[in-house]
Amino acid sequence: MSRHLASMILAVAMLTGACAPRYTASDYTMTEPAGPYRLASGDRLRIIVFGQDNLSNIYAVDGSGRIAMPLINTIEAQGRTTQQLAQAIEAKLRGGYLREPKVSVEVDTYRPFFVLGEVTNSGQFPFVNGMTVQTAVAIAGGFTPRGQRSSAEVTRQIEGQTVTATVPITYPVQPGDTIVIKERWF
Repeated sequence: MSRHLASMILAVAMLTGACAPRYTASDYTMTEPAGPYRLASGDRLRIIVFGQDNLSNIYAVDGSGRIAMPLINTIEAQGRTTQQLAQAIEAKLRGGYLREPKVSVEVDTYRPFFVLGEVTNSGQFPFVNGMTVQTAVAIAGGFTPRGQRSSAEVTRQIEGQTVTATVPITYPVQPGDTIVIKERWF
C-alpha cells in the first residue's frame, strides 16, 4: 500500500470518527432524555435562599456551566439537577456564612432551541415546555414549500455526547436541541 493511499484512508477514518452518531426514526427513542432535567449554559435560574432576600435572585448559567452568587462566588451548575444545585449551594453557605440555609432552585428560563433548514425563519427561539418538532417549526414560521413534513433531524447532547437522529415531527423537543428540516424530494 502506498504511503499516499494510507494517509488518505487515515484521514477519512479520522473525519468519520469525529462525526456525531446518527440514528434513524426506528431507533430515535435512544435520544429520549433519561431522568430529571440537567442544567446547562444558557439556562436562567430563580434561586431563593429563605430568609436571605439579598441572596435570592435570578442567576444565569454562564458559558463555563457555572453561576456566580454573593458570598460563595462561583458554583458548578452544568449537568446538575435543580435539586443537586440547591444542595451544593446549601453546603457552601453552611461553610461559614449561614447556620442552616434552605435553598430552592427552579428554572426561570430554559436555554433556547435552534431550527435550521427548510423553514420560513431559521434561528434561535425560546423553549416552551411540551414542545414537539412540529410546534418548533410553527414557531419558526412553518415549512417552506420544499420542506420535508414527515420527519426532521434532531441533534442533542446526551451524557456529554452529541447525538443526531432522524425523528418524526411529533417527537418531543428539549432545551438546547438543534432541529434541521431537510428538503423533500418530489
